Amino acid sequence: MRIVFRFPILLYRLNLGWLFGERALLLEHRGRKSGIIRKAVVEVVDHDLQKDSYTVAAAWGNQSDWYKNIEAQPIVNVVVGTKRFSALAKMLSADEASQHLNTYATKHPFAFRQLGSHLFGYKSHDTVQIIKSLTDAIPFVEFIPAGGKAAYR
Repeated sequence: MRIVFRFPILLYRLNLGWLFGERALLLEHRGRKSGIIRKAVVEVVDHDLQKDSYTVAAAWGNQSDWYKNIEAQPIVNVVVGTKRFSALAKMLSADEASQHLNTYATKHPFAFRQLGSHLFGYKSHDTVQIIKSLTDAIPFVEFIPAGGKAAYR
């Protein structure tokens, strides 16, 4: 299973991250104990074009290593497609996360319903209920480019 979860990182190392488009990003963060640069690929919930920021969900909760690491050190590097930039990780409130999830539900309705059923074990077509359940259960993070818009590699 480790190989399966690490495979997307390999694609980014081979400069093939563009295959994910803007649906996933590579997060480079510093280990809170070791100080070593760590990497994780996470699904993008929303891309705010005004700020050029990207919002993600910590699907495994606040116990995810990458989440704990960015809580300790919120300055990170992000790669999305062919863009690479330094960013500040901002933990979002439930209201802020709800706004981004509404956008996700509109853009990707099938994936949104699947996400709700996988995480909570029931199928629902009530977008408001799913969003409330998600924002109550998992943390959301927005990666805001440091110093303005992201740069292309």
